[in-house]
Amino acid sequence: MEMKELISYIAKALVDHPEAVEVSEVAGEQTSVIELKVAKDDLGKVIGKQGRTARAMRTILSAASTKIRKRANLEIIE
Repeated sequence: MEMKELISYIAKALVDHPEAVEVSEVAGEQTSVIELKVAKDDLGKVIGKQGRTARAMRTILSAASTKIRKRANLEIIE
């Protein structure tokens, strides 16, 4: 599974408006940046209390990217 698809799958499961979820990837040589956009009223659900949900998504992304030996960062865009 591609990193972009993984984040999209997780985000769509969390939000009320899954059709508004947009995931894009900016690929570099060593590192990829995964950008996540959600509906404005779903932003809190993706970030979670004290950023716990966002941190958990970053941890999953980090573990998955380690497996393919490439770094990936998650950016949540408002």
